[in-house]
Amino acid sequence: WGGELLCVDGAAFTRLGQLESIALPGGDKAAKEPWRMAAAALYRLGRGEEIASRFSSQSAAQHLRQILQRQLNCPATSSLGRWFDAAAALLGVREVIAYEGQAAMLLEGLAEQHGEVEPMRDGFTLRHDGRLDLLPVLARLADEPDAARGAALFHATLAQGLAEWTQQAARAQGLMTVALGGGCFLNHVLTRKLTHLLVESHLTVLSAQRMPPNDGGLSLGQAWIAAQAKG
Repeated sequence: WGGELLCVDGAAFTRLGQLESIALPGGDKAAKEPWRMAAAALYRLGRGEEIASRFSSQSAAQHLRQILQRQLNCPATSSLGRWFDAAAALLGVREVIAYEGQAAMLLEGLAEQHGEVEPMRDGFTLRHDGRLDLLPVLARLADEPDAARGAALFHATLAQGLAEWTQQAARAQGLMTVALGGGCFLNHVLTRKLTHLLVESHLTVLSAQRMPPNDGGLSLGQAWIAAQAKG
C-alpha cells in the first residue's frame, strides 16, 4: 500500500489523504535495510545522536545522522511498508531483510503471538491537510523492551489511526463504502482489526477475495482496463 487513503462509492474512487512522509536514507537501499528507516524515525524525533550506538553493527550508521541532516540521497516516502520497517528495526526484530516484506511479516507474527492490546492513546496525529502521522507510536517503540508487546501495540495503534482517518474522510465526502487494497492488507492482523473498527462505525468494507490485494490484484485490474479500452 502506497500510503494513500481512497474511499469508493460505486465505481468512483476518491483520494482523501496520504500518510506523512519519512526520509528514505540511501534511497532503495532503505527498503532492504529496515534499520535505516528506524534511523530516519529517530532523526525526526530529535534523537539522531542515538543512531550510531543503536545500530553499531551497521558500518553506515556512523554517518547516517549527517546524511539525514544534509538530506543526501534521502527521498521522502509515504509507503506504509517503510513505517512497518521502522517499527520492526526499532524493536530489534530485523535490521536487514533477506526478502521483501520480511520485517513486516515478522512483526505481524509477534503481534499475533502476543495477543490483543489497547491502542496507544495519542499514538498518531491526524493533520488538517489529511495526513496521518505515525511518529508518536514509533517514539514509544524506540523505548519498548518487549518486541512482541511493541508489535501488538503498533498494529493496534495503526489500525485505530487508519480507522479514524477513514471515518473522518468518509464523513467529509458523504461516502459509506471503503475498499482495502495494497500489500499491507496481506497482513491479517491489521486487516482484521481495521475491518472490525470500520464495520463498527457503520461503513461497508470491501476486501480482496479471489485475488490478492497487492500487485497481483493490481495487475488484473490493469489488464481489465486495457481490455475495456481495446474493446
